[in-house]
Amino acid sequence: MVGDVHGHVKPLLAELQERGLVDASGDWAAGETHLWFLGDFVDRGPDGIGVIDLVMRLDRQAAEAGGQVQTLLGNHEILLLGVHRFGGAEVPSDHGHRSFDRSWALNGGQQSDVDALTPEHIDWLVQRPAVAQAADHLLLHSDTLEYFEWGTTVEGINDAVRDTLAGHDLAEWWEVWRRMTTRYAFRGPDGPEVAALVLDRLGGSRIVHGHSVIADQLGVHPMDIEAPLLYAGGKVLGVDGGLFVGGPCLVVPLPWQE
Repeated sequence: MVGDVHGHVKPLLAELQERGLVDASGDWAAGETHLWFLGDFVDRGPDGIGVIDLVMRLDRQAAEAGGQVQTLLGNHEILLLGVHRFGGAEVPSDHGHRSFDRSWALNGGQQSDVDALTPEHIDWLVQRPAVAQAADHLLLHSDTLEYFEWGTTVEGINDAVRDTLAGHDLAEWWEVWRRMTTRYAFRGPDGPEVAALVLDRLGGSRIVHGHSVIADQLGVHPMDIEAPLLYAGGKVLGVDGGLFVGGPCLVVPLPWQE
């Protein structure tokens, strides 16, 4: 399980090699292993398209070896796709000027990623699931309840998001971006109860998510993070080490044990 990478392809490759998942050339070396990425390949780092190219290549190579490399759709992939599709078109809003271009700039988007985006990248990205189940875990990019705005099953949520991305409705695309930027649904005293509700509806024994940097959750410096964050009564595992702010690139085996 890999959390948010945000364009930092070199640390990602180094960690994958350290774990024996790729060889010195960056090619798949883990046989029948299953590896999941939780999204957010782009923004805030130097080479988001390089990360996407790497994951797409590992996806093909792992399949040939009997393994799997899969990924969720992160909110920053939605932002990249929205910039490509709508650019600076103004989003209907009562809250001032909003556009994908503007949000891309505000979130550290790299023009080089927009320029390097190809039809192959787009076709691959729009087919990524928003939520998934793996090894009795529920995989979410964002620690939010907003997924339920699209449905009450894994299949229903994924179908609804894919239908939106297949269309050209700017307001609906913006809602995908907006909903997936929300966070912290499992924090606080009600966190275990909220997590249990989500698991009851969507399945799995534990939620795994990226999106929210562990250091922000704990109030420490990202350089102090060495492991994922197990919280909400053990029902939720956060795996975003905050690579783009100096934290580690976490590659986490499931099930995780502290």
